[in-house]
Amino acid sequence: MIEKLFTKVANWVAHLAGMPLTFAVCVLIVVIWAATGPVFGFSDTWQLVINTGTTIITFLMVFLIQNTQNRDGAAIQTKLDELIRVSEAHNHFIGIEHLTESEVEEIRAKCEAAAKRHDRKIAETAAKQAMTIKNGSGARPQDR
Repeated sequence: MIEKLFTKVANWVAHLAGMPLTFAVCVLIVVIWAATGPVFGFSDTWQLVINTGTTIITFLMVFLIQNTQNRDGAAIQTKLDELIRVSEAHNHFIGIEHLTESEVEEIRAKCEAAAKRHDRKIAETAAKQAMTIKNGSGARPQDR
């Protein structure tokens, strides 16, 4: 129950925090605070008001935004895992987000190398087909 409530609050706050109106309100608060500086003689209390307020808001927002990011990342990863599972892709990629950074980097490098080999193979095949068609031998029926 508390998890569902926290999720609802986190989503709501994250949504509100990302709105242009929220940014405008925050700018207005800072402008009002700065404008009242001379009224309060730029006192320590005047400075403490903005410092305390921003510190508390930042502290709480870190947890809410992290929660939202964790859930979004897990949801995206689950969707990708399902796409891998039902496709002809290699199932051993499922769950690699739990590996260390260096292990993931090693897999990424292998995937890049395989993609480059595949691209070269396709380019070579296309070049051979083009040469065959150009030389007239093996022309496709629709080209005759």
